[in-house]
Amino acid sequence: MRVFVTGASGHLGSAVVPELLSAGHQVVGLARSATSAAAIEKLGAQAHRGDLSDLDVLRDEAAAADGVIHLAFRHDLMINGDLAGAAKADLDALTALADGLAGSGKPLVGTGGTAMLVMGGIVGRPGTERDTFPSGGYRIDAENFVAGLASRGVRSSVVRLAPTVHSSLDHFGFITAIIASARRKGYAAYVGDGSNRWPAVHTLDAAVLYRLALEKAPAGTRLHGAADEGVPFQQIATAIGDNLGIPARSISPAEANDHFGFLGSFAQMDNPTSSALTRELLGWTPTHPGLIADLHEGHYFRAA
Repeated sequence: MRVFVTGASGHLGSAVVPELLSAGHQVVGLARSATSAAAIEKLGAQAHRGDLSDLDVLRDEAAAADGVIHLAFRHDLMINGDLAGAAKADLDALTALADGLAGSGKPLVGTGGTAMLVMGGIVGRPGTERDTFPSGGYRIDAENFVAGLASRGVRSSVVRLAPTVHSSLDHFGFITAIIASARRKGYAAYVGDGSNRWPAVHTLDAAVLYRLALEKAPAGTRLHGAADEGVPFQQIATAIGDNLGIPARSISPAEANDHFGFLGSFAQMDNPTSSALTRELLGWTPTHPGLIADLHEGHYFRAA
């Protein structure tokens, strides 16, 4: 396939593009800068200049492709607290991509997050791929839009990624932000007893999942990119503290925003997530280290 990939030079894209190329696909990556274009071309793919606001580019490149993987997201808006703006930019981009694919039967793989399960009210049990929500939430509308493209002749699917996508390729994700907070404060924190759970997935395992979704996910499918179903946050903090040589300790919910910054609410989230249906449907079998083992490999701690 000729695959158009947004976010091709980012953390996840830097694994997805090689995964696609190794499987014999051709890749065209959206590049918002000369630096991004060079990174994409170094991976062996073709770069096309543009960004998520270039809706005509997105529409035309989707129409010219045999399939699309949408990884890009306005993380800058999210970090600055403009969730509504980030969500709108994502939905606008998806609409343009869908317009280019409508009626073709070609695949579009979108990206969501398992955190939406918590926002949708899933409490006390692992969320599953069958859990859906009507509307009105951060990323929920975009997910529903992609799933609904099945009725417009698009073989659409959505990968709900764990909040922790970890590996040596991760330089700006949630784990790096938590480690930075621990360095600043001199201790690794967890909220309360730290029993709240985060799902996690290794970047390279996530890349395989995106390829499988592109190649064979049925239209309207929701998939879970979660290899670790739920790692207690206290264990994450302890592993970070051990590697930094600092203590891990409990903080109150009122202290979370001061310690974690924009991740204050996420650090308290209990988000166990099953990927059993995804594994059965696509034959996805994660093979890389889980989150705690990956933390103890040390690559997150080699530079301040």
